[in-house]
Amino acid sequence: MAKATWSPEERAVREDLAAAYRLVALLGLEDSIWTHISARVPGRHDQFLINPHGVLFRDVTASNLVKIDTHGHVVEDTPYEVNEAGFTIHSAIHGAREDAGCVVHLHTVAGVAVSSLACGLVPANQWSYQFYQRVAYHDYEGIADDLEERARLVRDLGPTHRTLVLRNHGLVTLGRTVAEAFILMRNLHCACEAQLAIQATGLPAASVAPEVCEHTARQYERSVERHLRDPENSSITLEWRSLVRRLSPPDATTFRD
Repeated sequence: MAKATWSPEERAVREDLAAAYRLVALLGLEDSIWTHISARVPGRHDQFLINPHGVLFRDVTASNLVKIDTHGHVVEDTPYEVNEAGFTIHSAIHGAREDAGCVVHLHTVAGVAVSSLACGLVPANQWSYQFYQRVAYHDYEGIADDLEERARLVRDLGPTHRTLVLRNHGLVTLGRTVAEAFILMRNLHCACEAQLAIQATGLPAASVAPEVCEHTARQYERSVERHLRDPENSSITLEWRSLVRRLSPPDATTFRD
């Protein structure tokens, strides 16, 4: 499909998704050409956009994103392929969850480290309280190139979790918009970094009552609800736009190509 035939809604999603890839690179959270961020094509439950395999995150643009359906068929002309493991994970979540407008999967060092700890993510800092009793876990099965793993991944994610820790592998977040899923992933990564820094001291973390952890998680959830009701004036959109402004020229223009 040529640029001229994209709907305004699809163009906006493509630009946000390309910006998300550029931001992952800018923040040093990428893993070479591996890991993925995907976004559902507006108005289509069965199609999503994902990065062209072999292209660095810093070079992803609105135009070179690959449009693919949940059966693995590329649905518009492109010289690129899609990574097999990326398709497995992202098609599973987009196919199972109506609220998965965007899915972010990263292999940050902090995220992989926490995913490899038996304790997983622990409530030890404000970032982590957002995820209090709201994290799903999926056991490691090897590189995700087995389509049969999709059913088990979806089972472990469940119908409501927006955060999934892939044991010994990495992190996944989902949201209705690119901004929502990206900010959630950034907070999750920060929670992992802070946890490792605390654990490295060998000292116990200050205790916080469970009801305070739950209260904090709900405060974060209310910000998501406000974003869905009034995205133009939400704190999530405010933070997202501030981050996108960090894409200095030429990035500020080329991710929209």
